[in-house]
Amino acid sequence: MPTLLIQHAAMLVTMDAQRRELRDGAVFVQDNAITWVGATADLPADLAERADQVINAHGKIVLPGLVNTHHHFYQTLTRVIPGAQDAVLFDWLKTLYPIWAELTPADVRVSTQLALTELLLSGCTTSSDHHYLWPNGSRLDDQFQAAESVGVRFHGARGSMSLGESKGGLPPDRVTEAEDVILRDCRRVVETYHDASRFAMRRVVIAPCSPFSVSSDLMRESAALARSFGAQANVHLHTHLAETHDEEDFCLARFGHRPGAYAEMLDWTGDDVWHAHCVHLDQAEIGVFARTQTGVAHCPTSNMRLASGIAKVRAMRDAGVPVGLGVDGSASNDGSHLLAEARQSLLLQRVQGDPRAMTAREALEIATLGGAAVLGRDDIGTLAPGMAADIIAFDLNAIGYSGGAVHDPVAALVFCQPQTVDFALVNGRMLVEAGHVCNFDLPVLVEEHNRAATHLLGRAGKM
Repeated sequence: MPTLLIQHAAMLVTMDAQRRELRDGAVFVQDNAITWVGATADLPADLAERADQVINAHGKIVLPGLVNTHHHFYQTLTRVIPGAQDAVLFDWLKTLYPIWAELTPADVRVSTQLALTELLLSGCTTSSDHHYLWPNGSRLDDQFQAAESVGVRFHGARGSMSLGESKGGLPPDRVTEAEDVILRDCRRVVETYHDASRFAMRRVVIAPCSPFSVSSDLMRESAALARSFGAQANVHLHTHLAETHDEEDFCLARFGHRPGAYAEMLDWTGDDVWHAHCVHLDQAEIGVFARTQTGVAHCPTSNMRLASGIAKVRAMRDAGVPVGLGVDGSASNDGSHLLAEARQSLLLQRVQGDPRAMTAREALEIATLGGAAVLGRDDIGTLAPGMAADIIAFDLNAIGYSGGAVHDPVAALVFCQPQTVDFALVNGRMLVEAGHVCNFDLPVLVEEHNRAATHLLGRAGKM
């Protein structure tokens, strides 16, 4: 099996149980797994001799790959649409639904490639994506095909919408699906693509979109379907929840419950469930999430961009709720930089008046170990023997870290201007080297993506 040695890292951030930060650190990789971590000076001679490839990480900070727990890749095609730039969530959705109704399978593939590549350059090595409308023959299969070409670990969330305007929901009827069709296809993609093994590169998540776009029956039946595969299969559930006051009002009016209580009533709590946003959970709902180990994808930039509010991440963490980071849709964030999201999470907790509400190291922990826990993975998020070889590095000599990394290189990653990775390995494969993507001609991909974005608006009559 191929072997790789990364040595002489200026700082090695392990995120292991002791949270070791090693100066002049080293990592040894065999095939797709880490077998040794420590100071370069302590590296066993036989390992150094066995290395097929050696990377000198002098001047670099090395850490586990970041984990993105919520995104909508297709929305990279509709960033900064003028009519949706200054809108709250419901108005933003109503502006964009007619455009998204024109998506094609080719659009889904190119947007998935673009978003995963953008994430990879920010240090993300594992990402979930919540895709919930499937017009014109597009399928989750298109995303798995595209993700495999990029090489990032991918949790494909088979989203859905069944509650159209004619049934009192928010989306137009033409972007919804019949519930029996949704459930059949969810079963199909789990049986076709889901891999529950350690180091799996692809998993399937069952993911009705939101309380205002699916019925209670679909929520219950989706949960029952996911759990019918058994605990060993580790099929997770995901949805949006408690994102805005409008959603809270909708749930109270239609279901007679606040969003968190509604999720609990539907059996949408547990360590096999995570919810996106959770901006407006109250303390009782936070308590339920902590007790049941229900996860949360915190999306700070999106919550600010859409004026949704500030999630109570400090209270969630203190209560014991598993919290990961989510970039969220690139039409409600307009970027896919997960390290920038870690910085935003720190700043957004502090803006309420407490400079100790979140530390830089806690933000990095949420972006690595937190995301791994939310996705139900015990093989990523840390640099330790037996863990997946998902390893990233940033160049501490970048201008953005000047005058900062010399004092505290770990904190500099979060406090200073977010950079792009110097190198990135996923499952032992080098995907970014010297700051350049290995698997794609990036200008060609960007050109293809821009062309698809232009044609999409043309088909929707917005050009």
